[in-house]
Amino acid sequence: MLIQTFHTSECVPAAERAEGGSPDAAVVIDVLRATTTMAWALENGAEAIQAFADLETLKASAAAWPAEQRLTAGERGGARVEGFDLGNSPLGVTPELVRGKRIFMSTTNGTRSLDRVRDLPLLLTACLPNRTAVARRLIERGVQNVWIVGSGWEGAYSLEDTLAAGAVGAALMELAPAAGISVAAGNDEMVAALALWQQWGHDPEGCLRTASHGQRLERLGNHDADFQCCAALDTLTIVPMQAEPGVLKAS
Repeated sequence: MLIQTFHTSECVPAAERAEGGSPDAAVVIDVLRATTTMAWALENGAEAIQAFADLETLKASAAAWPAEQRLTAGERGGARVEGFDLGNSPLGVTPELVRGKRIFMSTTNGTRSLDRVRDLPLLLTACLPNRTAVARRLIERGVQNVWIVGSGWEGAYSLEDTLAAGAVGAALMELAPAAGISVAAGNDEMVAALALWQQWGHDPEGCLRTASHGQRLERLGNHDADFQCCAALDTLTIVPMQAEPGVLKAS
């Protein structure tokens, strides 16, 4: 299996120009907090997550869905968008609130990365709580070439997404040592991600709090519980998987 990582959606090349050829799978990561929230929403019984890069498109799609079967989740700059049911916290997607409902979701960074790779044959989302489960899905599906795509912050690098990319890469190597897993030539980003995981794997919450976006969240208020949830390792076996363009369901 050939693995590559890209820090943001803007860094993702056209598939035909990619090192190692066109990928057969992509894993999108937005640790703080979109992909963690998605995983917990599906764990807690949400019917699906429908992701949007644009808020107005989200509103139009949500309006066409039965009101009793939908929730809207909007986040910009780390805060909930006014008029939306939810923001972007994994603590907000409780079973009582989300069970049986479709969540129409748009965030500052994560949903843009999903949109960038939505046409690939297999699309998963990863966070630290489900990193081993994601690695298992990739192995079970026989994936040969996977892109791990971070979300960053408004087009810039993010420490926490690189940490999670390294966590997924390390899990792949641990689960399938004989599978010939390798890093694409020239993809220094994946080498760096694995090194970052080696440095911070014993204290992922410390890494999340050190990251610039972690500090941004701390300035917005008390997010201790969010940090603890987003930094927890292997607490989920559920993996959000794209069932149709832009729609993620539990797998």
